[in-house]
Amino acid sequence: MAKAKNVPARNIGSWLTLAGVIILLDQISKWIVLGALQPGDSLYVAPFFNWVLTFNSGAAFSFLSDAGGWQRWFFTVLALGVSVWIVSLLRRHTSEFRLSLALTLVLGGALGNVIDRIRFGAVVDFIQWHVAGYYWPAFNVADSAITLGAILLAWDQLTTKPAADNAVKTGQDR
Repeated sequence: MAKAKNVPARNIGSWLTLAGVIILLDQISKWIVLGALQPGDSLYVAPFFNWVLTFNSGAAFSFLSDAGGWQRWFFTVLALGVSVWIVSLLRRHTSEFRLSLALTLVLGGALGNVIDRIRFGAVVDFIQWHVAGYYWPAFNVADSAITLGAILLAWDQLTTKPAADNAVKTGQDR
């Protein structure tokens, strides 16, 4: 029987620092775009990619963007609550690399977008992919981090066996 590898526990500080880097990259990228474009502008970059400047007052794919304003504070409070929950999970799972990385990506992205909601009342989106006349809704660095984190969370859940499956069978089970 193979012995399980011990993974050294990481300090939660390293995960929180990574979340801070994600927030910083998100905010710097938005600062650059806000200085270069006006709302509604579109700058051709490549046959499949434009820089645009839009403000999304809703959630993903502009969900609830025309809800009248209450959604600004709803999504802000929701993201802050989820962020507190993520930090509590990170404290308990610092040695699980993939899970901690996924949680950190979601944390950094969520807080990056919270900053926009507080500052502008909406999230600054500026990356627009397109192909053959079909355009993906604009997004930003924070959205990308959240998406990658969600994919990693799904991967972690689908590939990690429950603790009971990994337990060594006792003499009674043989």
